[in-house]
Amino acid sequence: MKHQATPYLTFNGNAKEALDYYKQIFHGDVINLQTFGEAEFETPKEMDERVMHAQFKKDALFFMVSDSITDQSVKTGSHIALVIECDSADEIQTYYDRLKEDGNVLMELQDTFWGAIYAKVKDPYGITWDLNYTKE
Repeated sequence: MKHQATPYLTFNGNAKEALDYYKQIFHGDVINLQTFGEAEFETPKEMDERVMHAQFKKDALFFMVSDSITDQSVKTGSHIALVIECDSADEIQTYYDRLKEDGNVLMELQDTFWGAIYAKVKDPYGITWDLNYTKE
């Protein structure tokens, strides 16, 4: 394989809201956003403003996002977790503080037996984020 797998997150009509949230958390950029209304194939009118495809990028963090075509067809939760390898103790603390504000802490930020600082937080959109900083 050329590079690691890219996570793809699918939402039930709130992908734009989720992308705005991730911009606040990670201070990254939404790139290549296209709505169903901009696509060159026919979809129901109520889909026009929903995200057909978008990409999110912040340094090495990269994932793709879309809305489901039908309401409530996506089951969010424990079926996906995204691991963020942080560069410093300050960075992991920053992301942890931002995520826990509106999220649900599954594992408090703490020193681990594997020589890292680690936390697990589920965000308001049902996505679980594993934050890891391997200490020197």
